[in-house]
Amino acid sequence: MKQPEDRPQIHNPEKRFRARELGLPLGRFKPGKWNAITDVEGVLVGHSTIIRGAGPLRRGRGPVRTGVTAILPNEKNVFEQRVTGGGFVLNGAGEVSGLTQLMEWGLVETPIFLTNTLSVGQVSDAAVQWMVEQFPGIGGEHDVLIPLVGECDDSWMNDVAGRHVLAENVYEALQTASSGPVAEGSVGGGTGMICCDFKAGIGTSSRKLAPAFGGYTVGVLVMNNFGHMRDLRVAGLPIGPLLEPRYRNVSKRAINYGSIIAVVATDAPLSSHQLGRIAKRVALGIGRAGSIAAHGSGEIILAFSTANKIPRTTQKMIYHMKILLDQRLNPLYEAAIEATEEAILNSLCMAREMEGVNGNFAPALPLQEVKEVVQRSAIKPRPRPSPPPPQAPPPEAPRVAEAPPSAARGAEGMMTVPLPKEPGT
Repeated sequence: MKQPEDRPQIHNPEKRFRARELGLPLGRFKPGKWNAITDVEGVLVGHSTIIRGAGPLRRGRGPVRTGVTAILPNEKNVFEQRVTGGGFVLNGAGEVSGLTQLMEWGLVETPIFLTNTLSVGQVSDAAVQWMVEQFPGIGGEHDVLIPLVGECDDSWMNDVAGRHVLAENVYEALQTASSGPVAEGSVGGGTGMICCDFKAGIGTSSRKLAPAFGGYTVGVLVMNNFGHMRDLRVAGLPIGPLLEPRYRNVSKRAINYGSIIAVVATDAPLSSHQLGRIAKRVALGIGRAGSIAAHGSGEIILAFSTANKIPRTTQKMIYHMKILLDQRLNPLYEAAIEATEEAILNSLCMAREMEGVNGNFAPALPLQEVKEVVQRSAIKPRPRPSPPPPQAPPPEAPRVAEAPPSAARGAEGMMTVPLPKEPGT
């Protein structure tokens, strides 16, 4: 175990700020008001964070560095007014319970929870308890349900086998869920998470499309836990390799590949299939930050749209949905990629250094150094070249009837060669 004096000096406590303050080029679309998944109207986010103890691991006692995050897609009424959902699994060495039903039905009918790997069961159980209290007809007049619970492995920081996430933590995350700014970094399910050997956790971002593209909002929230330092890319810059020599004496996790769970929300009217296609583009945003979707890593993406509310019970046999034309999806794809990359960077920028079980240490991303690299790498605008002198217009092309065979082409771009004349004509 490395002693504190062996660790790099990073001017702790360094002021933390979000990725935009680094001066990064983070895409062409503007963020929403909060630059968070909660910019999608009706979406709420809450956390419960558990941090206690220090020193050697004592299973069941700590140290504890974990928690749970809850995302409510529909202001606490998603059971009765379900929303359209979809998903994508880039690499499946991870879990989101309830995903198979989501993919089959294309519906989200419970809040979405993020926590550590060995707490999926407790979180799911507490979520069922909360749902039954809210909607007593579950399991009687209504179907049973399977909560959506995603996980990442925080065992390098946390007494994960102690399973310290309790029902009271799930209730806290649900009861504190709100719109507006979202806490990021070492909070909720992201408390014990690491990205590329730096402290990470929860991050979020959003994009607001221009009216010409529909004016829709796309928001992404990630629980970020992937990669090695050499993998890290910040707006395309190889920040990880540049910083790696400075941190060579800091112990790093070796056998834990890490993972990332991403949740994308939008108010664009999309079908389940279209949401699955959006989720695939979120994977491109994850790749921009440096993930290689390693063999033992889980990259799982959930997506939902708030545009259509699907009632659980109705007297009618037909439900009408608004669905965007596929030809209008490209701006949404781009927005999802941009928001995902920025959400990952926000999780790193907002997290502070942390010591976990057995003195395992995760440094904070050194923001001032990264900012300096970004500034040195900024593309300086080139002076505009002087306009070329005016040239004479090209000669008028001959008409087809006057053109030689090599100059005349048919409708499909093939040269039209005159047929030989018959004898006697």
